Amino acid sequence: MLLFNNNLVSTASLPLPNRGLAFSDGFFETLVFRGAQLCLAADHAARMQQAAAALYLTLPAPLASAEALTTTLGRLAAANHLPAARLRVQLWRSGGGRYTPPTDTAEWLATAEPFVPDDSPISKAHFAHETQSIYSPLSFCKGPQAWLYVRAAHERQQRGLDEILLCNSAGQVAEAGAAAIFWLKDSTLYTPALASGCVAGVRRADILRRAAALGIHCQEGLFLPSDLLAADAVFTANVAAVRAVQQVGHVIFAEPSPALLASLRG
Repeated sequence: MLLFNNNLVSTASLPLPNRGLAFSDGFFETLVFRGAQLCLAADHAARMQQAAAALYLTLPAPLASAEALTTTLGRLAAANHLPAARLRVQLWRSGGGRYTPPTDTAEWLATAEPFVPDDSPISKAHFAHETQSIYSPLSFCKGPQAWLYVRAAHERQQRGLDEILLCNSAGQVAEAGAAAIFWLKDSTLYTPALASGCVAGVRRADILRRAAALGIHCQEGLFLPSDLLAADAVFTANVAAVRAVQQVGHVIFAEPSPALLASLRG
């Protein structure tokens, strides 16, 4: 089952013109529902509100708050009989027109599939040669720069890597192909600042909160690949998983403490 503009349907036909298709005039959000709750609902709601504001869109009421998101997507998970669901909400501006937005109203589609967590270590990662992260007023959200991650995933596949790491045009570390990147050095937790061009991941925000609560010093900044390669341990994090990185290029890392990873996963 799908949710199309808050209606449960088995299939959906999207009328043309479609501004999401024509101009990427919208964004998407990937979420996890399990244990009868929407994980990190407040963080998702905040990022969706920020993305809608940046695109001059009005969030539909069923998506406009953490409480509404939880209720709406709980319906979808239940309709698909999924106790643990990976959900995707795609939102785009209504109507046609050209570049000038004809309206601030939006349409949306939500889909669900079984969620199977995978916290297994990443064996082999390396920095991308062909694709760079790009900071923009929309780089914090998902969708407007999705082509960048498609290119990165293609390069990862062609090079036989398990993960690919992206830098920006200044050569500063930004993120992994579909996750935030973290590293530990001398008891400090490092991660690239949003100014690097990385996505403002909801799991990234959660890990920074959890680490601070554990008394771990956290530093967001603009770092070079050499900073990461000098780390004691490296891991990636997105809404679906927190995964240790065993090797970047020729550098092999110790795995983070299992107890620490468990605490950061929550």
